[in-house]
Amino acid sequence: MSHIRSADTKPELKLRHALWRMGFRYRINDKRLPGKPDIVLSKYHTVIFVHGCFWHGHKDCPNYTTPKSNTDFWKAKIERNQQRDQEVWRQLEAKGWYVLIVWECELKKAMLEETIERVASTINQNRNTFLYLQTARRKTRALYREERRQRKERESALKAELKKI
Repeated sequence: MSHIRSADTKPELKLRHALWRMGFRYRINDKRLPGKPDIVLSKYHTVIFVHGCFWHGHKDCPNYTTPKSNTDFWKAKIERNQQRDQEVWRQLEAKGWYVLIVWECELKKAMLEETIERVASTINQNRNTFLYLQTARRKTRALYREERRQRKERESALKAELKKI
C-alpha cells in the first residue's frame, strides 16, 4: 500500500491535461482547502476530486469489488473513506465552493470525451452561478450601505432639531 499514490494518478493526469488544453487554469492539491482537492479552479469557484473506484467504493462499478481476504477490514476502510469524503464536501460547500466528483472509470477511453465535456460544462455553469450570486451580494451590500447612510442622516437631523428645542 505504500506504493499507492495520492496525487498525480493516471486518471487525474488525464483530466488535468484535458482541462488545460481547453483553457482552464487550476491549482493542484491546495492544502488551504479541506481534503486537499485534486484540482482547484479558483476563477470558477469549483473543486474537483478524482476518485479511484476501489478506494472510494464506487457502487455498480466493475472496478470496485470487495477483496476476498480480510473483508471486514476493507469494508470498514472504504466506508471510512466515503464518510470522510462526505464531510469534506460539506465543509467545502459551506465555504461556497462547488464540488465535482469524477470517477476513475469515467476517464477510460470509452467515456473520456463525454466526461471531459460534462466536467467543462459544469465548471462553466458553476462560474455563471457564482458570478450571478456575487453580483446579487454586491447589490444587497450597496442597498444596506445606502440604508445605513440615510438612517444616519435622519438621526443627525433629529438630533439637530432636538438641540434647537
